[in-house]
Amino acid sequence: MAAKQLVFSEDARRRLKNGIDILANAVATTLGPKGRNVSLDRKFGSPTITHDGVTVAKEIELEDPFENMGAQL
Repeated sequence: MAAKQLVFSEDARRRLKNGIDILANAVATTLGPKGRNVSLDRKFGSPTITHDGVTVAKEIELEDPFENMGAQL
């Protein structure tokens, strides 16, 4: 079993905010009447092209566990 990582204070807030910002930038491209399509490379199956921000948000998975936690919020 892997040891738990603990991050406190400014570093924790910065890493969570980075994850939130990455997700917001990815979803923002799909918003509005001039929203663009996004291509999603799924783990299983063929890539998907979508215009739906919710689908994009659900597919985001980041390497850094704390940034990923921020994106999942």
